[in-house]
Amino acid sequence: MSKFTRLAITHALMMAGDAAMVVALADSFFFSVELNAARTQVLLFLAISFAPFLFVAPLIGPLIDRMAGGRRLVIQVVAVLRAVLLLLMAQDADGLELFPLVFASLVLQKTYAVSKSALVPSTVRSKTELVEANSKLGLLSGLTGVVAVVPAGLLLTFVGSSAALVYGALLFAAAFVSARRLAPEVVAATAADEVEEIELHSPSLRVASIAMTVLRANVGFTFFHLAFWLRTFDNGTALFGAAIATSALSTMFGNALAPRVRRAMREETMLTVALSLSAVGGVGLAVFGTPAAGVALAGIVGFSAAIGRLAFESIVQRDAPEANQGRAFASFETRFQFAWASAAFFAVAIQAPGAIGLLIVGVVAAGTMLQIQFRNVATTRRRSKRRRRPSSSVRRSGRSPRGRHEVPEALHGGGDSTRRRLPRVQATDPEPQSRSESEWPRDP
Repeated sequence: MSKFTRLAITHALMMAGDAAMVVALADSFFFSVELNAARTQVLLFLAISFAPFLFVAPLIGPLIDRMAGGRRLVIQVVAVLRAVLLLLMAQDADGLELFPLVFASLVLQKTYAVSKSALVPSTVRSKTELVEANSKLGLLSGLTGVVAVVPAGLLLTFVGSSAALVYGALLFAAAFVSARRLAPEVVAATAADEVEEIELHSPSLRVASIAMTVLRANVGFTFFHLAFWLRTFDNGTALFGAAIATSALSTMFGNALAPRVRRAMREETMLTVALSLSAVGGVGLAVFGTPAAGVALAGIVGFSAAIGRLAFESIVQRDAPEANQGRAFASFETRFQFAWASAAFFAVAIQAPGAIGLLIVGVVAAGTMLQIQFRNVATTRRRSKRRRRPSSSVRRSGRSPRGRHEVPEALHGGGDSTRRRLPRVQATDPEPQSRSESEWPRDP
């Protein structure tokens, strides 16, 4: 059995456990206590749960990356803790004690996502398989969720939420057994060197990470906004369940479609399209402001995030070829997960009316697109000035001032994404690089 197959089986079981938990809590989580009490509990435990995550992740993450079996160990621990938490929930699925258990599960869910992203590069044979591997995992996640909710729904209907929670705990226990078969890979054998740090801070990656951060934040905001808004309706449970199902199906469709879209357009264009869909969907559906519009937006946001994620991963693969991609994905995923948590906290704290919440999603996506466009224009102008006024050493020698790496393109920056490097420049130029050029990788 290949390394990727082992990770895929573990991932499927983890996602099945997640789906079972969501179904089991449909009648007990947000919908079993008074609305204001639920908001207070959510705000409290979002703050408690994710504040340590923000400060500890930068310290613990690099250490785990360099430990043999570090990420595998994290996945095993997460699976065991998720199973224990679901068993504790099953003992009292209707009390306020449920809230700290649920949000501890959410923290562990995000921890698993970071660890899984770091392990994926070590399970493929070459970098060209990376996008396809992530697409398969995303599609598998959606399919598994659809299959797993059927037994959970039957147990919830005929036995009760406790039985559905025990079913989810068994799935996480199976995930632990599967995780023991993961290869004990070292994600990053050494600390990040200067070349890797420069590559991971290139303008193309910075712009792409901004776009992906907003897409992930929109997912967190939309989920919690709909969770509380839809509860105000008589059929709130059914509406929120429809939103979750729509989001899962659209995410699965996005994961299946993304590799084909990637062959038809550049990664930067994919991110622009993803932001455009969120912007148009949020603003357009806010005009209606109905529960059906909220359910539709959940699908649009899920689809956009799936397309954007695979585009971002392809940009990392393309523009950071010498960087340790396992460490890179772990670092970026940590940032994205914190964006998800921050947006969730904001959604619960502001208590925006339904239509206003939908509008916020659209405006944030549109504002990000404008910011990216301004950055592109500024970058293009700086590049044009450098071409018109080359340094004296370049005029004498005819050499390129950019060094051995070609400047990566930002979103809508143009250029062929397959073009990698320019010829080396000898380290004898008498004039130092300008401040803008110092961002790019140099010869060691």
